Amino acid sequence: MRPALHADGGDIEIIGFSGRSVRVRLVGACVGCPSAALTLRFGIEKKLKDAVPEFEALIPE
Repeated sequence: MRPALHADGGDIEIIGFSGRSVRVRLVGACVGCPSAALTLRFGIEKKLKDAVPEFEALIPE
């Protein structure tokens, strides 16, 4: 997913961890993008849940 974010002029930063969840922040062109919430929920979060069954959620900041 990160190469796709970079291709669109954006990126994602890990802010910290909260239990089995990760606090993240979108930066660059992703800030204010109408698709940002969908990218987080159905792109990045889904891939993490598929790869790491213990993972619970992304928490956007």
